[in-house]
Amino acid sequence: MTTEEKIFNAARIVFQKKGFAGARMQEIADQAGINKAMLHYCFKSKQLLFEAVFMNAFSQLAPQINEIFNSDATVFEKIRKFTHSYISFVIVNPYLPPFVIQEMNNNPEFVMSFLNHKNKPNPTPLLAQIEKEIADGIIKPIHPKQLLLDIFSMTVFPFAAKMMVKGIIQLSETEFNEMMEERKTSIAETIINSIKK
Repeated sequence: MTTEEKIFNAARIVFQKKGFAGARMQEIADQAGINKAMLHYCFKSKQLLFEAVFMNAFSQLAPQINEIFNSDATVFEKIRKFTHSYISFVIVNPYLPPFVIQEMNNNPEFVMSFLNHKNKPNPTPLLAQIEKEIADGIIKPIHPKQLLLDIFSMTVFPFAAKMMVKGIIQLSETEFNEMMEERKTSIAETIINSIKK
């Protein structure tokens, strides 16, 4: 394992436990088994380290999503695969959605850098397929982008507002995780049942 891989693995563990604000570079160095000077040599600041960890994770998720969007599966199958893949990814990387929300306000340039990344998820094939399945009478008439927004909102929101969700619904960490596992299928079936003819 390279030093960078050790740092990324350590940073994920610490960011997951403490969040971005609570994480300390010394703790990440200790977790990686390196000294703080080496960590600062590789990454000048916690912000730059987090951005690198984020882009590393994003580069793993984006191809999965594009593979789903570009596959020969039906729209219903793609909805099922998307909710399962995205929620599985965020369960392993729960610190990422709150970070993106924070960065949209504090560091919009970084957010635009990954939104404009050459390998970003491209929903164009799925949008065209939704229109075709509407024309074929498989799906009820619905604005394709509204459907995508529904899917994204229902999968992203519980993670982006995790503390609020846990507080309002009164969930323990274990109960929250169990509920997210259930949502891998429940979101898809709710959406599919609402749009199929």
